[in-house]
Amino acid sequence: MDIRKSRTLSEDVLNTLRERIISGEFASGAPLRQNPLAKELGVSPIPVREALVQLESEGLVVSKPHHGSVVASLSLDDIVEVFEIRAYLEVPLLRRAIHNITERALEEAKEVLEEFDDALLQQKVQEYGRLNWQFHSLLYRPANRPQTIALAQAYHVRADRYTRVQLRNIGGGVRSQKEHRQLLILCRERDEEGAAKMLERHILAAGRELVDFLADMDKDKRP
Repeated sequence: MDIRKSRTLSEDVLNTLRERIISGEFASGAPLRQNPLAKELGVSPIPVREALVQLESEGLVVSKPHHGSVVASLSLDDIVEVFEIRAYLEVPLLRRAIHNITERALEEAKEVLEEFDDALLQQKVQEYGRLNWQFHSLLYRPANRPQTIALAQAYHVRADRYTRVQLRNIGGGVRSQKEHRQLLILCRERDEEGAAKMLERHILAAGRELVDFLADMDKDKRP
């Protein structure tokens, strides 16, 4: 067996299932049965099983006794906690990184924001999470804390399916991009205190706005 091909196949299955969950194609609570998924994707059940284990570690899937794997649901309190954890992880990363961010990384971050503008304009919803994390990770990478960065990325992924709804429906992308640009300016100026405060406000405000939006959606669904 070609190990590289096997690894690529497993990654393809993982990425496909992750995107279907984040995009909302697989709704919260939806069952994820290995054999039907394997048949649909044209693979054996093994890479599907491996993908479900990984997605469970990312908080996107839960295993229920006698029911197998289902798409995880997040309560409003869970969402608040996700954004609080993001702030807890990311603000120290930025503090540690800010004096070591290269001009090249700052230019790359600027280019990502321009690409993000295009994605928002064209409503390329599937690109939002990738570009958001790409921007933030460029600022955090010089902290040289790969495990903390990996944790932060996992929480970005966990919130992404809800953030997409927010950006698409309430114009959150305009506010988010304005704050991203302010953060980039503060990083260029090596203003550690200002950048840390800006980032914390940015993350926590996004969480509150998202919770308010989802709570309003829930009210509208009630008879």
